Parts: sequence; structure tokens; C-alpha cells
Amino acid sequence: MATIPLTLRGAELLRQELQRLKSVERPNVIQAIADARAQGDLSENAEYDAARERQGFIEGRIAEIESKLANAQIIDPRQLDADGRVVFAATVELEELSSGEKVRYQIVGDDEADIKEGRISVSSPIARALIGREVGDVAEVRAPGGTREYEVLGVSYE
Repeated sequence: MATIPLTLRGAELLRQELQRLKSVERPNVIQAIADARAQGDLSENAEYDAARERQGFIEGRIAEIESKLANAQIIDPRQLDADGRVVFAATVELEELSSGEKVRYQIVGDDEADIKEGRISVSSPIARALIGREVGDVAEVRAPGGTREYEVLGVSYE
């Protein structure tokens, strides 16, 4: 499996979710299965079926997170020395040239992306267009809604 880029924050969030799944969710679903079994006939027991389904989801998510963390390349933006270029984990200030709207994004891994929080996936069209750019460069972004041009106003590694 290929390495998965994660910021320090993203790796910590995955570790917290893994801890919660193992210490809270897994024991709760095991108890729910035991309670449903105690009710007798399992063939028509909806609570048992729901608990087993939930257990499958939890175990699958645990395996997924463990795999991601095992294959993670954790990148601390404060340790980057990219000479002002846009790279993974960098925070970028942009101005859309047609509207003059200014935005600020951090380029993060797919699991960490949250546009409302200003974090965009490294595999998004805008991030792909920005990687390698410097302050003053104009990036042309081809997105489903059409082509937009953004000027890079600032790059920081916070």
C-alpha cells in the first residue's frame, strides 16, 4: 500500500478515533450483542442483527484506521523548508482574480479535508493546481463548475 500523507493534526485525530472505537464503541456493541442473545431466538431478533451489523462497521473502521496509521507519512508543516512554495500541509492565501474574493486553505490529506474549516484535500483540483506555486503565481483551476484563476498571496507553514 502506498504511503498516506497526513498532517500532525490529522494523525492525532485518527489516533483519537481509534482509541474511542476500541475503548468505548467496541465494548458497547459487545454488550449489546450479549443482551440481544439473552433474549432468546436469534433468527427474528432485530436488536441482535443491528448490533452485529454495528460490530462489523466498528471492526472495519478499526482495521481501516490502523492501516492508514501504519502507512502514514506524517508531515509537520512547521518542519517544512519549501522556500515559499505551496506543498502538502502548507497554508495558502489566495485571491480569485475574477471576483476578488480572498480565501485561506490548508492542504491536507483526504481524510482531513473539511472545506468549512479551510482544509482542502491534496487530491482536489484546487490543491493540485497550487502545488509548487509561489507567492505572486497565478494558478488556473479546472473544476466541474468551470475554470477559475487564483493568485497566490501568501504561503505559510503553521
